[in-house]
Amino acid sequence: MPALWDLPDFDAHESVHMFDDPKTGLRAVIAIHSTHLGPAAGGTRFWHYADQQAALTDALRLSRGMSYKNAMAGLPAGGGKAVLLADAARTKTRDMLDAFARAVDSLGGRYITAQDVGMSEDDMVTLSKTTAHVAGLPGQGGDPGPYTARGVYLGVKAAAKRALGSDDMKGVRIAIQGVGSVGGGLARYLAADGAKLTLADVNADRAAALAAELGAETTSSDAIMAVEADIFSPCALGAVLTGTSVAGLKVRAVAGGANNQLATAAQGRQLADRGIVYAPDYVINAGGIINVLRHIDNADDAAINARIDTIPGRLHQVWDDSEASGDTPAEVADRIAQGLIGR
Repeated sequence: MPALWDLPDFDAHESVHMFDDPKTGLRAVIAIHSTHLGPAAGGTRFWHYADQQAALTDALRLSRGMSYKNAMAGLPAGGGKAVLLADAARTKTRDMLDAFARAVDSLGGRYITAQDVGMSEDDMVTLSKTTAHVAGLPGQGGDPGPYTARGVYLGVKAAAKRALGSDDMKGVRIAIQGVGSVGGGLARYLAADGAKLTLADVNADRAAALAAELGAETTSSDAIMAVEADIFSPCALGAVLTGTSVAGLKVRAVAGGANNQLATAAQGRQLADRGIVYAPDYVINAGGIINVLRHIDNADDAAINARIDTIPGRLHQVWDDSEASGDTPAEVADRIAQGLIGR
């Protein structure tokens, strides 16, 4: 295995911490990308990875994304991420969570954790009994999903305006991949606007139930990216935009809530060359972290929603710069974010 700093996704991270507690079964990675704007903030992901290398790669990519996301959202926070390596049965115990909380606490506030895939609000409460460095607790925003969904919804409307010439969603065909907290919330917003939805989820029953509620269609997770639609909205896990999948897209825009949607930077260029409008993920999906970090400056719901309302404007700024410079939207967003974090 190559040295850490030779890995493709190592991006001058300030520090990468690995924790192993055989007594509780804890294996975790906490990656701190930047603290230039404030403490590194980002959620904890509890996931069964194919191998340890995949977990480390995920932590590196997600922490860098959080640096850029927090910077583009105008938050006084840097970027970090934690991953807990789950076994195949996804066994999670109180002792394991306590051990992880001690790991977070050992970093002395350089990293603030929050809820992410595989972790619940109750898990965050459990962590908070051992460390103060937890965001998104009850009374402090709670579940970030609904706020993320609202920001993505506004970003989808912005993408429609850019690609289709109007943000009136009535009759607009949207294929949503993943209908959990974010994708499901997005679907409800769009259905209320009269959009025509096709839904897919690894949990086919969940997709079917939501489709029945909203009058939508469903397809399999494998087929959703080949659906003919106006907008494709990836709202599940990342790296779904590969060379093959982008070549098969039959849409005018890609705008969704998943993190790290581009498998490589080459797919950003591939989308641009195909004339497909792309909403950089960490710009469009910032609503959740805007909500979760409300305690930093004691923002209330009105202030949080006002910040989320700025997402479309940031996207249009990125697209305008992309058109002027010839760089892809992903490259433009990265350049803006890097400037904000002093890189």
